Amino acid sequence: MSDGTIVAEETAATGEAETTAVPPGDAAAPSETAAAKAPASKAGRNLPAALAVGFGLGLSLIAILLWAPKVLVGVIAVAMAVATWEVAKRLREADVLVPRIPLLVGGQAIIWLAWPAGPQGVVGAFGATALTVMVWRLFDHGLQATPRNYLRDTAISIFVLAWVPLLAAFAVLMLDQPDGNLRVLTFMILVVCSDVGGYVAGVLFGKHPMVPAISPKKSWEGFAGSLVFSVIGGLLTVTLLLQANSMIGVLLGVGLVLVATSGDLIESQVKRELGIKDMGTLLPGHGGIMDRLDSMLPSAFVSWLVLTALL
Repeated sequence: MSDGTIVAEETAATGEAETTAVPPGDAAAPSETAAAKAPASKAGRNLPAALAVGFGLGLSLIAILLWAPKVLVGVIAVAMAVATWEVAKRLREADVLVPRIPLLVGGQAIIWLAWPAGPQGVVGAFGATALTVMVWRLFDHGLQATPRNYLRDTAISIFVLAWVPLLAAFAVLMLDQPDGNLRVLTFMILVVCSDVGGYVAGVLFGKHPMVPAISPKKSWEGFAGSLVFSVIGGLLTVTLLLQANSMIGVLLGVGLVLVATSGDLIESQVKRELGIKDMGTLLPGHGGIMDRLDSMLPSAFVSWLVLTALL
């Protein structure tokens, strides 16, 4: 997700830091020239492109949820495959050798088994994939070679497995519940409310950074805006869409702001350690698929947990 909870007074400095310097006399690369001409938002993004992509994705997902909800399982499976590939590619560029084939195949098993087999299928597929990753990494240099950085690479591989397909599987589990399409729509609306509230409040009032060492653009004012928008969104969606107690909406709204913000910070820290700005380039104005999912993945788990327990 984009850093909505930005600090207004740091915008100019951030934009300058993200511009690639070109030595005198050298022609700028076409991509750099295009990026320089593209209108950027105060968050350092191409705002028109980001809005167009965001609206397009949002309308498509709403249409799927309302008229063909089971299709969403395939959409999630494809998105998780792309996100896993993006993360694995970036890690391998940093010489972290995560085994891509087990992660991709096992991730698909986690997603697809969530539909017919429920939580048992998810846990079984996760455990089997984790074990496969351990063995695969042990021998991926050959039977006669001594593994290099085995413990680090295996631990990071299982982290990716939990971070991407495992958390996404909870959206599939939620979809399979009574009124599951409305539950998924509710959690998606609340994540958008958190992002929009944080962006608006951060741009207008942001002065006090939350965690400058991880994400300098996030502000406490933006966090407050996320809370206000998400709680209001929770009240309305839980009451109108799910026909449930409005206090569940308040609890869900607060919970999703906490985990959505945490999800943003987790990905920011991962990218900071890897020395990159985005995980990919597939979505104009957003970065990669993983840059769009960073706050939605933990939110899917918390939404499943709260709604399963309280509805």
